[in-house]
Amino acid sequence: MLSSQDPQESPHPEPTPAGAWASPLTADLLAAGATRRSEPRYHDGAVYWIEGRPAEGGRSVVVARDLSGGERRDVGPADLNLRTLVHEYGGAGWIPVGDHILGARFEDQRLVQIPSGAGSGEPSRDVIPLTADAPQPRSVRYADPEPLPDGSIIWVQERHEAGDVHNALVHVDPAGRVTNIASGHDFVAAPTASTDGTRIAYLAWDHPSMPWDHTCVWMVERVGGDWSEPRRVVDGPALQQPRFGPDDELYVVSDTTGFWNLHRVDQATGATVPLVERNAEFGVPSWAFGNRTYDWAADGTLWCTWVDHGVGHIGILSDGTVDEVASGFTEFGRIEALPDGRVVALAASWTEPAAIVIIDRQGRNERLSAEDQLPVDPTAISAPESITFEDDQGRATHAFFFPPVSAAHQLPAGESPPLIVLGHGGPTGCARSSLDLGIQYWTTRGIAVVDVNYGGSTGFGTDYRNRLVGEWGPRDMADCVAAAEFLADDGSVDRDRLAIKGGSAGGFTTLSALVFTDVFAAGISRYGVADLASLAQDTHKFESRYLDSLVGPWPVARKTYTERSPINHTDRLRTPMIVLQGDEDPVVPPSQAEQLVASLAAGGVPHAYVLFVGESHGFRKAENIAAALEAELSFLGQILGFEPADDLERVPLRT
Repeated sequence: MLSSQDPQESPHPEPTPAGAWASPLTADLLAAGATRRSEPRYHDGAVYWIEGRPAEGGRSVVVARDLSGGERRDVGPADLNLRTLVHEYGGAGWIPVGDHILGARFEDQRLVQIPSGAGSGEPSRDVIPLTADAPQPRSVRYADPEPLPDGSIIWVQERHEAGDVHNALVHVDPAGRVTNIASGHDFVAAPTASTDGTRIAYLAWDHPSMPWDHTCVWMVERVGGDWSEPRRVVDGPALQQPRFGPDDELYVVSDTTGFWNLHRVDQATGATVPLVERNAEFGVPSWAFGNRTYDWAADGTLWCTWVDHGVGHIGILSDGTVDEVASGFTEFGRIEALPDGRVVALAASWTEPAAIVIIDRQGRNERLSAEDQLPVDPTAISAPESITFEDDQGRATHAFFFPPVSAAHQLPAGESPPLIVLGHGGPTGCARSSLDLGIQYWTTRGIAVVDVNYGGSTGFGTDYRNRLVGEWGPRDMADCVAAAEFLADDGSVDRDRLAIKGGSAGGFTTLSALVFTDVFAAGISRYGVADLASLAQDTHKFESRYLDSLVGPWPVARKTYTERSPINHTDRLRTPMIVLQGDEDPVVPPSQAEQLVASLAAGGVPHAYVLFVGESHGFRKAENIAAALEAELSFLGQILGFEPADDLERVPLRT
């Protein structure tokens, strides 16, 4: 819905109660502009990337831009959705090779081939299936491609057979013939080929490890037409992104130094030597495939990105030192170096949304993706303050605090704003270090936000990440509470109007805080975990043993699961809340939301429940993104006592 008042009409900020500020950032505008860009790749004079478009039902589209000039163009027919479901979270489900694009078609997960020059108006007959149809829909999936000199591709393959899931590394030739070249582990990822294509290094790990706990680098070799038996090259600890460099040396990101730093590998002994030793993270948690934080340009320039105290940087690594390139960006996704010495990256800043950009050594950048017209004036964007506070054990803990900002409104004298505490998902994840319009949606309405990098978050080193080992629930909850109390104590926010919000693992943090503390006046849970025991027994393969490290082995630690699960303590729940859930969620099944809502109703606690048909783990459709935000705003207005300026459909509260 459009705002009832245009903030630009007011020459001076008007004293207006928090929550009642008219904002130009409506839910509809936010949803319509929520294009998700990812995975820039260079090929044959052009840069390709993926755009996830809520306005088109959330489909993933390959977009191309020739570096010699020309317009951006969609590749393939308008109904094609290239998105892999390997590990459910997917990522890296496509690749440009030769004169075509190969990718995993979402509807059936088959590898298909389309001409790289095909536009969005081309007929669907130009989509040619490459691999055979699977025995069951979506039962054979592909991700993380690595091209070989002969035009064939190494893929991660995931097969769903009779209730079991098998992961392997496979070779797919141009005719679509599939050969298994490495299996025997629960998971494989990140294949990388030597320059002549005869050696393939890759990651493998087994339950109960997650890829940020312990992985190994393995290698297979091709002699003639045959592949050798795999041999282990490096045994842990938390390795990621193996890459053969232009010198055919093997490199890897390893946290043996206490931070994810870039290392060279001795392929004979498995010993690793850091190229740089710095208290910063040159790697990211491997939730999805396709991560790349370092790459070599044709002139030998080694570009890399890193995170220091939660904020992203980009620069050039040479002779054991890293020279930062002053790009103005604060968060980076995948990077890929270009032949001319520049780098193409997914990049964002505190005031600019994520875009596909080319960056040179002087920090100058050229945008390739479409210009995003921000619906909010730059002066009304809330840039965060990085805050540090102590946890309940006296350890430094980190967060980003976003005060409310508006060109048209200010708080009346003596009023402090409400606060929304955000607990990020994962939980092995981190608070974003760039413009998040979902946060600005609240700050432009007079509501403060704190995004907490609780103990266990990435971006602060291995020890900080390991604070969550065995402590999921108590640790993240305590840190979110500590952040809220820190801001209330210094008068930045209203102690009586504290709310907490989270999705997935952040939803579990939210539910825990509402059950086990009385700090918050309201809660917002998006597809949040309510029952740890159910999650341990009813989730997908990738995360099926995740809780072993976060909580304890199931069922040995059954007592701990019971004690920490909010669903078992809803008799303590007295805080109003809204629950939002997708009905096709394979990660956190809808049954958990339904159990929670039933318990709220039984206890007479005011609540709202919104179930989105056709949504999975996270909301992708524009109409649902907007509806979720408006439901949350309506709910908070009713609970915290303000009347939003927006023309909202009032979400019904149940008791």
